[in-house]
Amino acid sequence: QDGPQRKKRKSEVAEVDKQLDILAIGTAVGSILLYSTVKGELQSKLDGGHDNRVNCVRWHQDNCCLYSCSEDKHIVEWNTQTCKVKCKWKGDNSSVTSLCISPDGKMLLSAGRTIKLWDLETKEVYRHFTGHATSVSSLMFTTVKPMNENKPFDGITGLYFLSGAIHDRLLSVWYIRSDRKEKNAVMSFTVTDEPTFIDLTVSEVKEEPVKLAVVCRDGQLHLFEHILNGYCKKPLTSNCTIQIATPGNDGDSTPKPVPILAAAFCTDKQSLLLVYGNTLQPIIEKVSLNTTESHICLIRDVQKVLSLKTDVGLTKVKTPVVNSDTKVLVPGVPGHSTAVKTPSSGKEKKKNKRKPGEAEDSIEERLGALDLDVSKVKTPSGLPQTDSFAVLLVQGLESNDAEILNKVLNTRKENVIKNTVARMPIHAVIPLLHELTKRLQGNPYSASVMVRWLKSVFTLHASYLSTLPDLIPQLGMLYQLMESRVKTLQKLSRLHGRLFILITQVAASERVQDVTEVNQTAKLVYEDESSEEEGSDDEMIADKDSDENWDEDEEKEEQSDEQDMAVEKEINGDSDLEPENESEEE
Repeated sequence: QDGPQRKKRKSEVAEVDKQLDILAIGTAVGSILLYSTVKGELQSKLDGGHDNRVNCVRWHQDNCCLYSCSEDKHIVEWNTQTCKVKCKWKGDNSSVTSLCISPDGKMLLSAGRTIKLWDLETKEVYRHFTGHATSVSSLMFTTVKPMNENKPFDGITGLYFLSGAIHDRLLSVWYIRSDRKEKNAVMSFTVTDEPTFIDLTVSEVKEEPVKLAVVCRDGQLHLFEHILNGYCKKPLTSNCTIQIATPGNDGDSTPKPVPILAAAFCTDKQSLLLVYGNTLQPIIEKVSLNTTESHICLIRDVQKVLSLKTDVGLTKVKTPVVNSDTKVLVPGVPGHSTAVKTPSSGKEKKKNKRKPGEAEDSIEERLGALDLDVSKVKTPSGLPQTDSFAVLLVQGLESNDAEILNKVLNTRKENVIKNTVARMPIHAVIPLLHELTKRLQGNPYSASVMVRWLKSVFTLHASYLSTLPDLIPQLGMLYQLMESRVKTLQKLSRLHGRLFILITQVAASERVQDVTEVNQTAKLVYEDESSEEEGSDDEMIADKDSDENWDEDEEKEEQSDEQDMAVEKEINGDSDLEPENESEEE
């Protein structure tokens, strides 16, 4: 494409003129299309700059440069002649959603969550502005010259710019100061709904007010007129609100609102171009307005203009009108025919009601009336089959229905899980993995059930998953969950072992304490002759050891014998022994 373009170039002027008719279109895949509005064809394609959705494209007013920002957090400066990237730099920590070039062409505003002002020569941040709570959808400068004309103008200091964000009903106005202090918005305009389209007339003179036209999502247009002169604490309300409605004639007496899609100021800064009606076939109209009224409702008959037919059926099959007398033969299993239900009137319904005396038909009789084979209807078990499980699972994932998903994912039968995963369509695999990850993350106790599903998915759909280019980011959360669980496994098993030993020890000690103590004192003592002999032997040994203490030992033995006899008497007195035994004991 470069070759023929080089031949066509004759002079710099012609080159600039040629650029005026080109429309730049950012795409969802990251490329930018340059479309020639004069030729009505695609001129060239800019590739290699972004790897995600392009959010905003802005032409530079002086040279043939094009600036674009994307979901991939980067801003790219393009050379549209060579169709190559001139410069690329990181614009924000999150996605960059909007761009705006300063009036002198030396600065660039970019916005994600925060708004940054870049120097286009050095590509460095010149100023920071604490942005909106949500991502910024629109940025534009509202003044060309600073309001304070005494100070020298460096091209940017002293200018005001406007920003609007998604889900935000306030439009903020920011002031570029000479010092580097981070400041909040100096003033704000309040609207009824999220702004979808904004146009303004740039203030060139100090006393000239900025005119602002804001189209909201609810289809209303708000007009503001304000002289930007420093800080204003209170949010400013609109000077005029414009709505469009149908007249409400012929049959339909209630007027219906017609949404305004866009609005732009004409060159005279007084009249407006309004775009309203259907997005497929919009109506563009030039309106000069008397903004002294606070609310204007324009009556437009849109219904006559729209010629779109929406009631054309897409199917070629004609449904026949069936009477109650006719019998329709339906294709299907041989010998299996069902009666066609005809729309019954109220009278027939009353006839079908059972009288109090009549007996109710059994289910078998009803099925017989429908000419169905009863044996075919009965399922071997009450559980739904795996094919119905697969259908339920897909339905639950598409509709995000918690009831259906709980019913399916809480099954513990291995073969049911395996068959369900095998029969589910390919496109539902990634949503299923996301759902399982979400459940694992939110409820760790469900892991025992969820791991079975994960195992089946990875074994049965491994070939499909390996073909996905973005599989690692898709399953990143799952990897992290598994790694964190596995890391703690060793420590947990050690702790489990120690606790097991402790618990068994505690249980054993409790068991010992629970046993009732046995009384150890003897009720009876028998002394045989053999024990006396043993005693005499002991005494002999003791005699050999100490002959000197003979007398003392003898005395002690006598004392002990006497004590033994006293104890025996006591015992014999208590016990119910026979007299023969007593005499032997004595």
